[in-house]
Amino acid sequence: MYKVKVFVTLKESVIDPEGAAATKELKKSDFPEVENVRVGKYIELTIDKTDKNVEEAVHEMCKNLLVNTEVEDYRFEIEEAAAK
Repeated sequence: MYKVKVFVTLKESVIDPEGAAATKELKKSDFPEVENVRVGKYIELTIDKTDKNVEEAVHEMCKNLLVNTEVEDYRFEIEEAAAK
């Protein structure tokens, strides 16, 4: 069994309106040291052992369903987890 943590962020070239709004509000809320905020998402998967290479399977899942690779980048971490 594997626990996979997927971190998805907008590509640097993509405008992040949610991040811009958060930056503005943080500065107004007495956090002037905040220069920039980029908002992303976190996805956690639990994967049973598979015949496929787990890393390749996660790449396929990200590219085919979880991530819009036109505007988003992703990275992930794989941990072995104890079966329940």
